[in-house]
Amino acid sequence: MPSDDLRATRLEKVAQLRDLGFNPYAYRWEITHHAADLQAKYADLPAGEEVEGEVSIAGRIMARRVFGKLAFFTLQDETGTIQLYLDKQKVQDGMSAIDPDAFNHLKQLTDVGDIFGAKGTIRRTEKGELSVNVAQYQILTKSLLPLPDKWHGLTDVEKRYRQRYVDLIVNPEARETFRRRALITSAIRRYLDRSGFIEIETPVLQAEAGGADARPFHHASQHA
Repeated sequence: MPSDDLRATRLEKVAQLRDLGFNPYAYRWEITHHAADLQAKYADLPAGEEVEGEVSIAGRIMARRVFGKLAFFTLQDETGTIQLYLDKQKVQDGMSAIDPDAFNHLKQLTDVGDIFGAKGTIRRTEKGELSVNVAQYQILTKSLLPLPDKWHGLTDVEKRYRQRYVDLIVNPEARETFRRRALITSAIRRYLDRSGFIEIETPVLQAEAGGADARPFHHASQHA
């Protein structure tokens, strides 16, 4: 399906969310953990076991599978990924204590790329996947365009540079490179600050003066 058609379809979902009383671009979601924290903390949890106590997490839906009354989402935050286990008999959409359509809303109105908040308990499925057994969810940001194909990723070099935000979403290596670069730059800046240096910005991308200092262009005929 062309991107324009996909965008139109997702805009229709935005309208449906608003008609149902949801804010498709929610302002706030309180989290208690990141994905990497949960993966580390419950690394030894046996398959089939569930832990008491609620956790709250938020991130971008990177994959979604729906099987009858069950759905499995892969949620990615800034630290990594974790699976969301969504059971029709349990899950609520955050609008009310009881909503029999919450699971249908989940199936019909969510897409890969959406930013999603979820609360629930930690369990490890029978197949060994650490998951959040979701009791309540909220669509925090409705994505209007699809992400690149998950199997091939974003391989076009020019597109990676021109659409860096997409590169950072789908390529963990790119995110890690930028994170390390930011830490290195920050460390250098702190060291120089402590040493008494002053940071001065200079035009490093222009070989000649521009803006107010630029000379006007002249036609060749004027100098003939």
